[in-house]
Amino acid sequence: MGKVKLDAGREVYAIDLPGVYSLEPRTEDERVTHDVLLGQMKNLPKPDAVLLILDSTNLARHLVLAAPVLSLGLPTLVILNMADDLSRRGGGVDVAELSMQLGSPVALVSASRGEGFDKVFQFLSGATHAATPAAPLMQLPVIQDIPKCRAWAANVGSKGKYQAPAPPHWTRRLDAVFLHPIAGPAVFIVVVLAVFQAIFSWAKPAMDLMQDAVTGLGSWAGALIPNATLHSLVVDGVFKGVGSVVVFLPQILLLFLFIGVLEDSGYLARAALIADRTMARFGLQGKSFIPLLSAYACAVPAIMATRTIENKRDRIATILIAPFMTCSARLPVYTLVIAAFIPDRQLLGAFLGMRAAVLLGLYVLGFIAAIFTARLLKSSVLKSHRSSFMLEMPPYRWPTVRSLGLRLVDRSKVFLRRAGTIILAVAIVIWVLAHLPLTDGKPPEIGQSVVGTIGHAVEPVIKPLGFNWKIGIGLITSLAAREVIVGTLGTIYGIDDPSTNSEGLQQALHQDLTLGGAVALLVFFAFAMQCMSTLAVVRRETGGWRWPAVQFAYMTGMAYVCAFLVNHAITVWL
Repeated sequence: MGKVKLDAGREVYAIDLPGVYSLEPRTEDERVTHDVLLGQMKNLPKPDAVLLILDSTNLARHLVLAAPVLSLGLPTLVILNMADDLSRRGGGVDVAELSMQLGSPVALVSASRGEGFDKVFQFLSGATHAATPAAPLMQLPVIQDIPKCRAWAANVGSKGKYQAPAPPHWTRRLDAVFLHPIAGPAVFIVVVLAVFQAIFSWAKPAMDLMQDAVTGLGSWAGALIPNATLHSLVVDGVFKGVGSVVVFLPQILLLFLFIGVLEDSGYLARAALIADRTMARFGLQGKSFIPLLSAYACAVPAIMATRTIENKRDRIATILIAPFMTCSARLPVYTLVIAAFIPDRQLLGAFLGMRAAVLLGLYVLGFIAAIFTARLLKSSVLKSHRSSFMLEMPPYRWPTVRSLGLRLVDRSKVFLRRAGTIILAVAIVIWVLAHLPLTDGKPPEIGQSVVGTIGHAVEPVIKPLGFNWKIGIGLITSLAAREVIVGTLGTIYGIDDPSTNSEGLQQALHQDLTLGGAVALLVFFAFAMQCMSTLAVVRRETGGWRWPAVQFAYMTGMAYVCAFLVNHAITVWL
């Protein structure tokens, strides 16, 4: 929900509802849209007006949704988006005639270019005191009769002089490659390899600059603080704790940039179609691919995206396996450990380095765990019949700089907000606990402090995995958010050795962990459910604590067992 500012200082609230093809509430998304429009959503009044956004390049298909929306009797503005694409491909529509046929105003706009929005603001300015909508020239069909709705949409489009645009020439050519049974998966693998190599190689200069900036800012701030205790809190606690995480921002933004390019270009829809063939073998459907793919950014919106899945058992299965997909919060942990233990060597020339290959392997490991779990669930407690998978293929488009820029700015805000709240709070708490109890007015050795006592208490449980007490404290704090472990270790090692920075943290880990323990830590983070926000969303989406409890126990158990096996295997073999 957001506010739209109008003339004369007036404001209206706008609610962005899920995109749907029908108001029949078969999925959670359709139920939300249906309930809001009918005023049946708790704590939300019935809307005063509706902005119905349709794709002008596929108007014959999308006009079907206009019938049930117009039948609600609310003031409605039909917005035909992608006007630039319609015109460029030789299509067209008579807006005035279409408006008369629908009995509702129509606006032809281009969201990517910001064109045609004057009519939208004019509508919003008068919607709250609008007269009763005009009767349409075309009588609305029986809403439940899908064939009649389609016939009605075709008639309205014809009378509105709608001319469908020519099929994009390059779309057909590219689909012949990207949707090919052999070439399609091969291209997908090449794209994934390129992305992971770029995350390490392209982001390094920006990460170095970020590290220098954090170190310089910490030194400058420390020079202004004469009090030794406050100096330690600011430099060793805050800057080394939060700064240890912030330096990974370039890598995270680079990952989101690639995801944005692939999504806005139209390629990800093709990837979903390719994945449907594979996912069917494990009891899932293509509709699960989009939520699982978005889980590479964050599991929380991915779990909410499962609302588009009609079958309840398929939806629950997708919710339960989504956290196995490697989210961006794991990236700082992976990068830190990989940089500390894996040499920076080329594996396939300049195309793929050893560190990028290990990172890719961790992503693949999470995916394998997800599909194994899906197969286990779909062959036992969540058995169901496979449903058909239909997906509208968008034409290929060049992503706009504005769209990608807004996406990166939004992700930067989310990341820095978390760094400035959760990670900062944890860093301060860890610093305080590391300086207690005081002995003769002086802080104890960190191993004898409160935080050291807690760490030594959990050490016997995690020692078989190759972890020490410092890693144990990081595992506890990472329950708030996975990347918090980096800030926690930065604070602990910063107190232990004030000269520690990002590279120093890597060296400290290299001294404290064996190779088996380091790999076990990576495996543990690949499988463990260490995100309370995700558990809270799972509880909300499944309607209780049963499934979140099962999910947490299963993922934690798998993480512990696999980390134990990996540590002992590497220790024995090496």
